[in-house]
Amino acid sequence: MSETFTSVPQDEAGFHERERLSFDLDADICVIGAGLAGLSIALEAVRFGASVAVLEGRHVGWNASGNQLGTVMPGFALPLTDLIERIGFEDARELWTLSKAGAEFVRANATEENMPGIGLSDGVLEVSNVDVGDRLISRLQMLNEDFDTEVEGWQVDRVRAVLKTDRYFHGIHYPRAFQVDGRKYVHGLAALARRAGARIFEDTPVVSIDHSGIRKRIVTPSARLRATHIVLAGNIHLGAPLRRLSETLLPVWRYAGITAPLGERVHEIVAFKGSVLDSDGIDHFRIVDGDRLMWASPETTWAARPQRFAGAVSRRIRTIFPQLGNVEITDTFGGATGQTVHGMPQIGQLRKGLWVASGFGRQGMNISAMAGQMIARSILWGDERWRLFSPFELVWAGGTTGRVAGQLVGIWGRASSAAAGSLARYRERARVKDREREARLAEANRAAGTGPRRLPPGVRPRPAPPPRAAAQDAEPVSHEDSVSQ
Repeated sequence: MSETFTSVPQDEAGFHERERLSFDLDADICVIGAGLAGLSIALEAVRFGASVAVLEGRHVGWNASGNQLGTVMPGFALPLTDLIERIGFEDARELWTLSKAGAEFVRANATEENMPGIGLSDGVLEVSNVDVGDRLISRLQMLNEDFDTEVEGWQVDRVRAVLKTDRYFHGIHYPRAFQVDGRKYVHGLAALARRAGARIFEDTPVVSIDHSGIRKRIVTPSARLRATHIVLAGNIHLGAPLRRLSETLLPVWRYAGITAPLGERVHEIVAFKGSVLDSDGIDHFRIVDGDRLMWASPETTWAARPQRFAGAVSRRIRTIFPQLGNVEITDTFGGATGQTVHGMPQIGQLRKGLWVASGFGRQGMNISAMAGQMIARSILWGDERWRLFSPFELVWAGGTTGRVAGQLVGIWGRASSAAAGSLARYRERARVKDREREARLAEANRAAGTGPRRLPPGVRPRPAPPPRAAAQDAEPVSHEDSVSQ
């Protein structure tokens, strides 16, 4: 099923009539932030019978949650080997299982019945910018055997059969991973939560929080709310009352663009039907709306108008797929994610009744869904698995210095990836030339055994020795030898 993406701002798209909190209210749980994590918590908690109020300073999905490509796959931003090294094999395997459950939470909600036009389709391909065949085999074995994840290893020829570019080498195919219309999903999630009984108040920023005592108090510009539990499910925009928490996140804005219709040629060049992302985290793309490319690539640690990056997205597409030429970008979008210093999300209880679900930059939709399940079950069932995230503490992200450093690290990472990719392609061309040279020599040797020797192109014949030298070098042949020969 095709998806349709428009440039209509989300708060004007007519998904629902926005409601502000204008009266005092009591609830079991107050969720601050109406993004993917906050709405997942609200939906799961009301399904378990709790009363839930969600406070959003702007509107549902206004930031990164409503501006992403909608790819859903298992895992975390932190590489699996690093995760094992940090917390051990058994805990890493349990976290990985939870991440898969988060993906299934999204799949269960993202049905056409629940969210018309959601456009769920299967298959995600992670491609490598360099030739890493040995590491690929090791990773496949780990995912299949140790982490019970269905994956397929794709050799270079198979990757390039569906992606007509020499920029990519090996790949890992996740057949159970999938993609949805991310914008429709976040609004569909809000609609499900409302229908289940959650109260969602937009244009309702939090002025102050008093988290002492059994009943916490939350003050907004026009009303107050009391709750037994508060969940901080915002991002870098939690505001002045929670600035210390926001400062543990490095703000990273990621931008994407959607091309004009490209016709049938795009299916010849990009024949893979699902999402494609590279292992360096630079490019992420897929075909939408029949014959348009949706492509995310540029990143900054400062806010900017997404329209500024239309040219950068177009150039990036031309770099990877030069056959497409200069494509026109007709729509751009972007949002700020909060990335943690250690690369893992912030999920757990800060103090009794005060919870956090944040730091989802680069984590994926499955992790925000997993956080919703985990925190709702922790509050209402006493599930203690949130403690698996205890080793990943709240770490100050460095303020302005951290943002400058983050931008420089991002530039260096992209340059390193480009250099490694260029070196890998150079070595590949050199290997091809060596094989061609060996093939010509082998053909020449075969020809030498059946007729006049034909030398390969570029190889000069060795001059014959002078007759006198040949005679001097010749050994005498006895009569017996001549007879035996």
